[in-house]
Amino acid sequence: MLGYLNKNQIEHLLYSLIIGRLGCHAHNKTYVVPITYAYDGTYIYGHTKEGLKIEMMRKNPEVCFEVDAIENMSNWRSVIAWGKFEELKTPEKREEGMLKLMDVVMPLMTGETTISNPMSDTHQKCIEAMKGVVYRVKLTEKTGRFEKT
Repeated sequence: MLGYLNKNQIEHLLYSLIIGRLGCHAHNKTYVVPITYAYDGTYIYGHTKEGLKIEMMRKNPEVCFEVDAIENMSNWRSVIAWGKFEELKTPEKREEGMLKLMDVVMPLMTGETTISNPMSDTHQKCIEAMKGVVYRVKLTEKTGRFEKT
């Protein structure tokens, strides 16, 4: 059975995942890239280094965001949302965004390749990570679909 996710199901999927795909368009080019994110009910928060994605979103802040949970080809849920990119530039806004992101991501960073001791110096790791670009996207429109057998 194919169907549409209701508002609560859309929100649940956005809250429950941490990897999504961000689509942006500028310079006659569309770019879709996976990101780690945190969702607070209004914004998705992200952090990255300078690069093509940031360059494009600065040029055209209108973006698309997609997440999906796939059990198999006949059992999946997907949300597509549209919104507006905003770079967090003040120290207070940058810290607020990084703390939201770290609160979601840190509990999952347990392997040696991701972090040596995930629960030590969380605040310090947050400050160190802020060397890149901290941003958020205000989601203004959302839609969701599913298939269930």
